Amino acid sequence: MKDLTIHKKPRTYIPQDLKIEWDNLAPIFDELLKREIDNVTELEQWLRDKSELEAALEEDFAWRYIKMSCDTANEALVKDFQYFATDIEPKISPIANELNKKFSESPWLAQLDKDKYFVYIRAIKKALELYREENIELFTQLQVTQQKYQGITGAMSVELNGQEYTLEQAANFLKDTNREVRQNAWETIQQRRLVAKDELNILFDELVAMRHKVALNAGFENYRDYMFQALGRFDYTPKDCYDFAEAIEKEVVPVLREQAEKRREALGLTELKPWDMEVSTSGKPALKPFNNGQELIDKSIECFAAINPELGEKLAIMKANQLFDVESRMGKAPGGYNYPLAETGAPFIFMNSANSLRDLTTMVHEGGHAIHTFLTANLELNDFKHCPSEVAELASMSMELISMDNWDVYFDKEEDLIRAKKEQLTDVLKTLPWVAVIDQFQHWIYTNPNHNAADRETAFKQIYTRFGAGFADWTDFDQQLGNLWQKQLHLFEVPFYYIEYAIAQLGAIAVWKNYKENPEKALNQYLEALALGYTKPMNEIYETAGIKFDFSASYIKELANFVKEELNKLG
Repeated sequence: MKDLTIHKKPRTYIPQDLKIEWDNLAPIFDELLKREIDNVTELEQWLRDKSELEAALEEDFAWRYIKMSCDTANEALVKDFQYFATDIEPKISPIANELNKKFSESPWLAQLDKDKYFVYIRAIKKALELYREENIELFTQLQVTQQKYQGITGAMSVELNGQEYTLEQAANFLKDTNREVRQNAWETIQQRRLVAKDELNILFDELVAMRHKVALNAGFENYRDYMFQALGRFDYTPKDCYDFAEAIEKEVVPVLREQAEKRREALGLTELKPWDMEVSTSGKPALKPFNNGQELIDKSIECFAAINPELGEKLAIMKANQLFDVESRMGKAPGGYNYPLAETGAPFIFMNSANSLRDLTTMVHEGGHAIHTFLTANLELNDFKHCPSEVAELASMSMELISMDNWDVYFDKEEDLIRAKKEQLTDVLKTLPWVAVIDQFQHWIYTNPNHNAADRETAFKQIYTRFGAGFADWTDFDQQLGNLWQKQLHLFEVPFYYIEYAIAQLGAIAVWKNYKENPEKALNQYLEALALGYTKPMNEIYETAGIKFDFSASYIKELANFVKEELNKLG
């Protein structure tokens, strides 16, 4: 049997047993700063050594974050995370800036391969431009304050039918064919969220104030404009985001409104309420593609292997090395993620499975990220692996669609498989307006930094209504409607990371369209694109994948129509 144990590449510069404490790190940073570089070969070696140190630090931080989110109630794990955020990161920041200066001022820079280092050099120049010493302490405060969101939401649970459930588990009742059961579950979940409303609003006010200060310190009018630079958005502007939102409103919202009307008729209702949006219109119970977390992992390995044996092997390696935590439980942070382990060359997948179809989608989504991590593991510099989210999410969202041809692994009955595909394709379209809502909401938040919680609620309701408000009637639930945004982790923890999902969703539909026409060619192009990491500009990565980096109204219309046609074929 094949050995699936991960063997880390031996370090060539830093000690193998380096303990991540400042006293051990300072001399290494000092050596990098003071090292004489007398030719281009020595400059490249210096970059590789610096990269090795960065990878070790990144992986150390990754494990602190992973362990904390797996058990938010464990104070020791929270302290471990906070130690890195408060004692190590603030000390690294000014030295990292000095190292960037040393690199950018090197006389040998001009002799580096332009093609190989173009994206890297561009990023270093941008980092130097944005660096402000007075922001170091603010970044530390932000790291620690943002993490409070996990503690608050990880503690949320509700009681239904005399039993305690996490909110992810309770959401399964929204698929129940009994409308009273759905309504009760929905109202109970919303009520629990409203209990934490004020606490989360106070937390968010603190975050907005700190972020605005970061922007002002860096010479920007607002945090939105600062973040567009900090995220390296070289390929589009805030205006493009507004245009994109308008195109989604014009081209996608009417399609979803039509789908909602079909849903209303199929359910025999006079109006759809928020608790009517997840239940199957077939009148059958919710799909259950697996029974527990272990089965989800095993079936996903089988599904990926059916696409390509090497892809299945990658997930099998993760299972063999215990790089999954997939089941929902009390005290666990909400959501799901794939966290790359920079030195190990593999990722960790974290999610909150409650044995639903959405959990299957989450697993193949995070599995797409995982494949990306493996494909970029051997790139020469750690920074080459840091893809912009528009590329990272292309990896995951394309895998959701590519994998659908092999979802028979999860479903014994053909009718269940068809139902799953229909639900997935409807969700693909639903992603676009929700992304537009969160993105436009963030534009509003940070270009109106002096707003209060009531203003924020009003703004959210106006934006959400513009994009269909989930295509349900919210009469009598005004408070719940205004509070809906608080469930979105990104707003608290990774500001301005959201539009990427819509850009990547379009790209993923285009990849899948190619895959339907020529599976082998499309899969190879997709994997070739992922293997580039961030060594090429974004549009070139999309071109390598055989698609366009485009979010014009005409392109949205073309791809939305394609999804609609595929939905119609499923009956």
